[in-house]
Amino acid sequence: MSNPFFEHPILNSPYAFPRRHWELDAEGQPTQRILDSRRRASFISPIPKPKKRRTADQPVQATIQFTDEAGVSTQDQQYESTAIINEVRRLVDDWRTIPHPAQWRVTPETARLLTHWRTHEFTGVRPFFCQTEAVETAIWLTEVAPHSKEGRKLLDHLETVRQNHNPDLLRLALKLATGAGKTTVMAMLIAWQTVNAVRRPTSKSFTRGFLVVAPGLTIRDRLRVLQPNDPDSYYKQREIVPHDMLEDIQRAKIVITNFHAFKRRERVELSKGGRQLLQGRLGDDLDSLETEGQMLQRVMPDLMGL
Repeated sequence: MSNPFFEHPILNSPYAFPRRHWELDAEGQPTQRILDSRRRASFISPIPKPKKRRTADQPVQATIQFTDEAGVSTQDQQYESTAIINEVRRLVDDWRTIPHPAQWRVTPETARLLTHWRTHEFTGVRPFFCQTEAVETAIWLTEVAPHSKEGRKLLDHLETVRQNHNPDLLRLALKLATGAGKTTVMAMLIAWQTVNAVRRPTSKSFTRGFLVVAPGLTIRDRLRVLQPNDPDSYYKQREIVPHDMLEDIQRAKIVITNFHAFKRRERVELSKGGRQLLQGRLGDDLDSLETEGQMLQRVMPDLMGL
C-alpha cells in the first residue's frame, strides 16, 4: 500500500510562502490529506513529570496544574505553548502582501533592502523564505508595529513579559530549524540596522554596533563571514545588500566572541602563598578580579562608545 506522505513529503518551494501542508491527526500521524494552507505553529513541549518515589508507601504530593492557552494540558501531562507566534505570523503575512513599498511604513532604506531580498536575481545562494521571514518579523516589530493598534498590543505583551522575567534586557528570539541558515539571517539583520543607522544617524531605532556571542571557538571562527572586511564576507559574496550599500556596511562595528570571554579575569597573577601574605593575618578576601567595566572594555572595546 502506497503512502503519499512519505513518497512526496515536500510540497512547497523553500524560496516561496508555504501554501500547502500535509494534515496530521491528533497524534501527529499523517492523514494522507493535503490542506491548501500553511501549517500553524504549534510549539508544544511536555513538562517533565517528577521522578518516581523509591517506596510505594510514601504519599504522592499533589502538583499545581497550570492552565495553558491551547487547552491541551491534563492532570496526567502538562504542556506549555506559545500561541502568540501565530498572531505575529498572521500580521507579518498581511503586511507582506501590501504591494506598494510606500505603504509598508518602513524607511526607504529598509524598503530597498526588502525589495532586494524578495526580487533580486541572485547569482549564487538565494535567501530562503524562512530567512527572509525571520528578518521581516524583526523589521515589522521595530518599524511597523508601533504604528498600528494590533502591533502596539503585541509590543505591550512583550514589554510585560520583559518586566516580569528580565527587566534589564529586551530579547526577541527568531527560531529557525537546523540548516536553515541562521548566519545569513544575522547578516541580513546587521545590514538592515547598519544601513539605516549610517543614513539616519539621529534615529534611536537603529545601531551599527553588534555583539555576537558564540558557544565556542569553532563557531566563533565560522561567524567571521559577518565581518564586512572578511574575504568571504556574506554582504558581498552572497549579495546581501545592493552594491551601492556595501560602503555603508563597512561602518558597522561587529565584535564576535565566545561566552567564556565574559568571565572576569585576575588583574594580578598571584601564587597561593603570595595571596595569603597579602590577605594578612585576618585572612580577609583579596579582590584581584577585574571589574565588570574592565571586562567589557577588554571584550568589546569597539562598542563602548556606541
